[in-house]
Amino acid sequence: MAGVWPVPDVLAHLAGHWRVDRTVRDLASGAEGHFAGTTVFSPLEDGGLLHEESGTFTWQGVARPAERTLRFLPGSSPGSADVRFADGRPFHDLDLTSGRYVADHPCAADFYRGEFTVRDADHWRTVWRVGGPAKDLVLTTEYVRGVPETEDAQPPASVREM
Repeated sequence: MAGVWPVPDVLAHLAGHWRVDRTVRDLASGAEGHFAGTTVFSPLEDGGLLHEESGTFTWQGVARPAERTLRFLPGSSPGSADVRFADGRPFHDLDLTSGRYVADHPCAADFYRGEFTVRDADHWRTVWRVGGPAKDLVLTTEYVRGVPETEDAQPPASVREM
């Protein structure tokens, strides 16, 4: 499949900093929002990754700070992950060994279906379709590998020492 990049180990691939650009479309009302920020996947003691996302979400012209935390734990098959909410509740599995994965998550009366696609070593995308009695949404997120742009950003010590 063109444009899909297989990932033998999802946790190793995701580790590090990612720039995030997300659109949120409400299909019922036509409203559209936008999130811009960063996601950092940092190591956990159990071999998993802590996913910390922060940035600004703009909805109907109002910008607000937004953040979320997830845990990406080693999955049931080699190279996969068990994604959990910050409080430990299960969210979905993730297996990108083919470069593409579809995950489902029932949430009360709503149903979330996520499609994950890795495009290359530095780009991946998620598209979540959310349906339910009060929701009819599409959330599209583009991730680009990169260190956050700050004045004090420095390369890792291993690079500085070369």
